[in-house]
Amino acid sequence: MACFTVPLATAVAVSAAGKTLPEKAKRNPFVARLGWLAGMLSGGSFLLAVEHVWHGEIVPHPPFLSAFSQGPEAVEGMLREMATRGTAMAVLSVAVWVAMVAVSCAMDKKKESAPCAS
Repeated sequence: MACFTVPLATAVAVSAAGKTLPEKAKRNPFVARLGWLAGMLSGGSFLLAVEHVWHGEIVPHPPFLSAFSQGPEAVEGMLREMATRGTAMAVLSVAVWVAMVAVSCAMDKKKESAPCAS
């Protein structure tokens, strides 16, 4: 019901980290491409939120997440879903991002570009 909140929180943390890191750190290809990760996580979270609105799990009035009005069992199920599915989605997104950066660096090295040299 609220699995999208875990990747969304990760996107917020990644965006904040990308903005606060010093310029020296941005020479690292992974740090330089944190925007990719933030975009992947926030975009996926947005699409999941739309899907949850479509199915009535998010409502336009308080308490916003329908599980809160369905009782403690529903809240427990929501928290379990956040811990399992939400975390799995965030971890998988990070793994795909790592692969994307690695492929990008390999392509840059093939062209003998500087961004991935350090």
